[in-house]
Amino acid sequence: MSLILAAALGYLLGSVPYGLLLTRAAGLGDIRAIGSGNIGATNVLRTGNKGLAAATLALDVLKGAAALLIARWLWGEDAALVAGVAAMAGHAFPVWLGLAASWWLGMAALAVWLAMLAVTRISSASALAACAAAPVLALVFGDVRLALFALGLALLVAWRHKGNIERLIAGTEPRVGSKW
Repeated sequence: MSLILAAALGYLLGSVPYGLLLTRAAGLGDIRAIGSGNIGATNVLRTGNKGLAAATLALDVLKGAAALLIARWLWGEDAALVAGVAAMAGHAFPVWLGLAASWWLGMAALAVWLAMLAVTRISSASALAACAAAPVLALVFGDVRLALFALGLALLVAWRHKGNIERLIAGTEPRVGSKW
């Protein structure tokens, strides 16, 4: 139950769209209407406001860190890792913006993650499986643009999980609830 609560906490905190909130508050309109259409710091920088871009970056980092630290404090290290992954998913698919990229793909990736966690009890394997499934699912449903977005996210996640992948191959990746 603590892992589910950690995932919910991480997702909700991660989905706060600081780039959109800050640009609207500064009178710059909807950031999704310019550049890449993303709500992150790079697109905020395209408005020409370096201060807002820096604030967006800082707040986006802090929301992920807050999710992880709160979950660690409440439920322990495994929950912290789950919250961190969920915060990233929330940032990519924010509920406050109607799951901006794709609500159904976000839910499908979450379902894959939960299923893999139930089977393997390995958080990193679950995250990698969910991220690998997302571009495939988007292609199956005919959305090439969404598939490319999901593929980019999957590659980022795989790169960030290099050590986990090595431990998965070696059979030494810890399971949720086990000690390092």
